[in-house]
Amino acid sequence: MKFRRIMAIAAAATLCFSLAACQNGKNETSAEGQNESEASGALELPQLEEPEAGETIAVMSTSKGDIKLRFFPEYAPKAVENFLTHAKDGYYDGLTFHRVINEFMIQGGDPKGDGTGGESIWGDGFELETTPSLRHFRGALAMAHSSEPNSNGSQFYIVQCTDIGDENKQAFEEAKGMQDEEIEDGSGVYYKDIYPTEVLDEYINNGGCPFLDNGYTVFGQVIEGMEVVDDIAAVETDDSDKPLEDVIINSITVEEY
Repeated sequence: MKFRRIMAIAAAATLCFSLAACQNGKNETSAEGQNESEASGALELPQLEEPEAGETIAVMSTSKGDIKLRFFPEYAPKAVENFLTHAKDGYYDGLTFHRVINEFMIQGGDPKGDGTGGESIWGDGFELETTPSLRHFRGALAMAHSSEPNSNGSQFYIVQCTDIGDENKQAFEEAKGMQDEEIEDGSGVYYKDIYPTEVLDEYINNGGCPFLDNGYTVFGQVIEGMEVVDDIAAVETDDSDKPLEDVIINSITVEEY
């Protein structure tokens, strides 16, 4: 199967990506989520860079071990503020990872523990903050939301998938040779703009969920403790993907790297 066919959904989403943000078919450009590099056409990929000294990180202590996270407020300021404020206020303390799917993701942050609860620090839900600079690479931290617009609340997930599959790998390898081609004829959007080689290589080599790109707000990345994420993803679950034995978030501590 050719890359164009496999990436049909992603190709349609690039029109939203080119405007820096998209929600439910309505394009919205966010000045807060677009830095100078992005505006000049040079795509930055901060998830692939090492954290800097003094950078704000969080240590999520769970019943399976610790997970360290970094954040990208320059691209997703509301999501970062929401998560860190909840963390400092102890909102997540004692909550569970209520939805766990091995080779996909682990989801938590719901006070009800069933996927129906939680709210943002502002009370109401808030909008997506999508950017081609942040992707659903393995270890990405992202906001969960419902099918309703502006429904980011308190729930989040961490991408755990280790392998995108042979068919997608083949398609992504093909895309490396199409960097200077338009994704859709006449669109003015090229593969290198949305799927540069660095992005394709990261998905091929380390896994992730590229089909989620542009549909959810990525706002952080695991920097230590992916083995803990893998352990959580591997627990036994019921038919609703809820762990049979609770996996608990003991606390989330905000500190400097």
